[in-house]
Amino acid sequence: MTDVSARIDPSAEIAPIDRRIFGGFVEHLGRHIYDGIFEPGHASAGADGFRSDVVDLVRELGVSTIRYPGGNFVSGYRWEDGIGPVAERPRRLDLAWHATETNRIGLHEFQDWLDKVGSELMLAVNLGTRGTQEALDLLEYANTSVKTARTDERAANGRAEPFGVTVWCLGNEMDGPWQLGHRNAEDYGKLASRTAKGMRQLDPSIELVVCGSSGRTMPTFGAWEREVLEHTFDDVDFISCHAYYQEHDGDAQEFLASAVDMQKFIDEVVDTADHVAAVRKSDKRIMLSFDEWNVWYMSKWEELAVTYGPDEWPVAPRQLEDQYNALDAVVFGDLLITLLQHADRVRSASLAQLVNVIAPIMTEPGGIAWRQTTFFPFSITSRLAGERAVRVPVDSGTFTSARFGDVANVNAVATIDHEGVSLFVVNRSLTDAAALSIDVSSLGRDLAVCESHLLHDDDLYAANTLDDPERVGVRPVDGAAVAASVLTASLPPVSWAAFRLA
Repeated sequence: MTDVSARIDPSAEIAPIDRRIFGGFVEHLGRHIYDGIFEPGHASAGADGFRSDVVDLVRELGVSTIRYPGGNFVSGYRWEDGIGPVAERPRRLDLAWHATETNRIGLHEFQDWLDKVGSELMLAVNLGTRGTQEALDLLEYANTSVKTARTDERAANGRAEPFGVTVWCLGNEMDGPWQLGHRNAEDYGKLASRTAKGMRQLDPSIELVVCGSSGRTMPTFGAWEREVLEHTFDDVDFISCHAYYQEHDGDAQEFLASAVDMQKFIDEVVDTADHVAAVRKSDKRIMLSFDEWNVWYMSKWEELAVTYGPDEWPVAPRQLEDQYNALDAVVFGDLLITLLQHADRVRSASLAQLVNVIAPIMTEPGGIAWRQTTFFPFSITSRLAGERAVRVPVDSGTFTSARFGDVANVNAVATIDHEGVSLFVVNRSLTDAAALSIDVSSLGRDLAVCESHLLHDDDLYAANTLDDPERVGVRPVDGAAVAASVLTASLPPVSWAAFRLA
């Protein structure tokens, strides 16, 4: 048992929390849409084909905005394919994921699903194989109220009123060689700037996300952000970040340091954006849209990927269906803590993805839907997070990481609102329980623990499966209490916890 002390002080406020930090991501990929959110004939599906059991779980998850339709998919997507009479929509080959896209679900149907789950749409435009004009066409179709050929077409397709999409992504991972229409920073920056300027002429109210590098390990990282922002600084509001983490070679302790990498990633992108601002002598601050993040066993996918022949283009194959365990969920919860610790600059984030594809929710065709282990930290944090994020410096001891040196055993963040405080904590130690002693006297209130949640399993690799969908869950933290303005609790090794004090 290691003694861990900390103090929650309102004067250590980071920033108000933008609820868009609890966003999600839906891509036309694998069984995400077809046999995931959409399965006509399923016992829970309505006349529109959407599974109500999945709708209920997405609502419980608490996603605020959902980025759509990709991802790599968007760089070859013609948005017009997904509107109009369903029977007349073309089948297309999706080069990103080597599949056939039926276009049964498009913009209108997806918005109908969003209305059911209570989330807002975040649209990505194709700047891979298409360009400025196609982006303007989509924006006019989606947001314009003036009578035009495009808005007449929208009305004929069933929606007289605009979709009113607020946030738009200018392409996806455009520095990735795997991306259709892959460009260098100068070419992409110029195209993104032209497109952004045109889109703002049409709708000045929108917010725009320019593509950052596809990851911190990319050889283009840093230089890409700088050059792209030199072209687009005046035109955009956000720059994107993408990061995925996994356990390598059975090294669970190193995996538990993943959030340190995310922290460094965020700090480096912020420094680069602020450097561009300083050179321009500008007070403007570019915010971060961490619009792809998750645990993803990418190396396993690459090893097990099915190779299709030139004439094999399946519809909705099983792809990227990672099974998450208790260890994954603890790391996942720590990544969420890190996003909240940077609420001053991370104003939007998208968990990638939502259903079946590296997802917190799984489904079986004709069968059940269930929560993966990663479902719990997200749903609880989204529900309990208050109005303002507050730093919680922790004195907890360290472990040694091969990549990052000394890493704190315990990481935490708090949020405050007019009704109370929420505390989110992770114990990264593989061996030592953490005896928490959290001073809450600065809050100036008589507080009590009104709920607590612990995610921990003695088997780090325990997972929820089709055969055992409730193997891993959350339970109250035994003995958690506030006395003399001090919250005390004990967290076992490799655990994530949330407390609500009111």
